[in-house]
Amino acid sequence: MLQVSKMNDPLILGIESTCDETGVALVRGGELLADRTATSMDEYARYGGIIPEIASRAHLESFLPTLEAALEEAGVELSDVDAVSVAAGPGLVGSLTVGICAAKSLATSLGVPIYGVNHVLGHLAVDELVDGPLPEKFIGLVVSGGHSNLLLVNNIANDVQELGGTLDDAAGEAFDKVGRLLGLPYPGGPHVDRLAQQGDKDAIKFPRGLSGGRDKERYKYDFSFSGLKTAVSRYVKAKELRGEEISKEDICAGFSEAVNDSLTAKAVRAAVDHGVDTIVVGGGFSANSRLRELLKERAAAKGITVRIPPIRFCTDNGAQIAAMGSQLARNGVEPSELEFSPDSQMALDEMAMA
Repeated sequence: MLQVSKMNDPLILGIESTCDETGVALVRGGELLADRTATSMDEYARYGGIIPEIASRAHLESFLPTLEAALEEAGVELSDVDAVSVAAGPGLVGSLTVGICAAKSLATSLGVPIYGVNHVLGHLAVDELVDGPLPEKFIGLVVSGGHSNLLLVNNIANDVQELGGTLDDAAGEAFDKVGRLLGLPYPGGPHVDRLAQQGDKDAIKFPRGLSGGRDKERYKYDFSFSGLKTAVSRYVKAKELRGEEISKEDICAGFSEAVNDSLTAKAVRAAVDHGVDTIVVGGGFSANSRLRELLKERAAAKGITVRIPPIRFCTDNGAQIAAMGSQLARNGVEPSELEFSPDSQMALDEMAMA
């Protein structure tokens, strides 16, 4: 393992391959120089979900062209790179393996350190590239197809504490499942969000998980959306049995409100409880229009600032991995050993592979 001290303005090559996006980006310090992404999303529409083997092959085919495009966009050579940062987990093992092998080959040939980083934390780190340096302390709300978590971040490079997370379905996963239930195209999440904007959020009152009785305190930073998904299914079936018309717009609006009510209320509570004045949001679900609107409204009422990256940085991308690697390098965190393996269940308080 190469020994490094704090780098003031390192040029970091970031590689993302946790699922179906092949992302390559270059970041110098806190500035994004290039961000290129290739996706195999269209290949899964007929299956209704990601096929890991197809995703892995797509990464193999896409990596070199994506790398070359990123270097050209940034106007740099591979030899200029100071360190390589690659998503080590969580994610699909096969997809992660492709990115990690590529990153190790590059780092070895260039003689530079490698960081196997937590891609979930990268969803928060990427905000620096848009809104400037991250606060010294903040609440991180990570919401995606696989994660719905609240984090207390004292330093994203070396001090992250998980406050709570989903006990079953993640927010994005629940949206996709409801989309499938309503016969919407894959992935269902964006379509549910679109229809929700056309419906009446007060027309149907769906339940909020873990919001009443002893659960409210026992699981004050945790989420549960499985029961909500079941409630939507029962509502639809009951309407069909009675031969009544179903308003997909109102169902989506009521469902969206229930999910976002839970996410935003608990995020603001965590910030108040921990004396934090900033919430940083990341993950694919952070593109949801109602989440953005409701969180900013509730946070403003408590004097809390909300930072959410533009939609292009919400889904998996190389910029988030390069941004996370840049944080580690600038904080003098030791690089990863070359022998590290992908970790599909990488803990959220683990910033990088040791």
